[in-house]
Amino acid sequence: MVGSDRPRATSTGRRLLALGVGLAVIVGLAATGAVGAQPDGNETVSEEAYVQPAPEPGDPYFEAAADDGSWVSYENPRDEYREPYLGEGSGKLCVTLLNENGEPVIGDSVPNTTVTVPTGGATTWHSEADPITVEFPMDDHYEFPLDGDQFGTSPDVAQGDGYMDSHCLEFHGNPEDATLTYGEAQISGEYADRIDVVGYIQQVPEGDGWETDIDPIDAAEPYEEAGGGWTYTSNASHGQAVVVLQLDAPADERFGPTDPNSTESNSTDDDTESDNEDDTMPGFGVLTAVVALSVAALARYRS
Repeated sequence: MVGSDRPRATSTGRRLLALGVGLAVIVGLAATGAVGAQPDGNETVSEEAYVQPAPEPGDPYFEAAADDGSWVSYENPRDEYREPYLGEGSGKLCVTLLNENGEPVIGDSVPNTTVTVPTGGATTWHSEADPITVEFPMDDHYEFPLDGDQFGTSPDVAQGDGYMDSHCLEFHGNPEDATLTYGEAQISGEYADRIDVVGYIQQVPEGDGWETDIDPIDAAEPYEEAGGGWTYTSNASHGQAVVVLQLDAPADERFGPTDPNSTESNSTDDDTESDNEDDTMPGFGVLTAVVALSVAALARYRS
């Protein structure tokens, strides 16, 4: 009898110890908000994404689309044709401004700030391209501030993801042996220190169009690696480059992207109390699951 009692006492002690440790871990996780908490990452931004669907047939600024769905073109107020027209050399130079989450914006949070891109070669005849300047916010200075859908994919559109993301200048009528060049972007003005030059993306795709299935931040390269320009050939009569910029505002001037203008709350005291409870006890369903697993483990151990 004595021999059988000792194992029973040890088993009970182990169960109590496991239960105590499990409860301590659960309480600790709840107190610190670790269970079910959302990761911080870059969830706060200094400017809300600018959502502008790409024009569709019948809309202003829709120009044309291939019958086979291989390409689509939008009218651009900054699209110019060389006079005299010397050839089929065509090009596009763009600026893309992203918020801290990598979403397109137009610079509402950085007024009185300008990006300047020096140009040379077969660009200087363009009325707005010697150099290229983009002033923020774009909608205060330009018609159709974002005219290019340069990034992403969608089954519903031939190129891009169906939302405009870039401010571009287009050049047409260059000779096919012409060289188009651009320099490094320079940021100036009131909020210049809040805009980073991520890099440059250049493609000369030999007539197949711009490859949009890329992420602008991941694809951007240092200026020296991107190329700084290109020379047309009969097999590559089109080229494009995008300067990728990103906002980097102080943390205390950013807001949650789901509620960008919440400076005061209209909720009742009951709602506030409920919200506070949610803040201090996140992931309650996870806690319940952990407790259930602990009980199951103890029962299994006992058996």
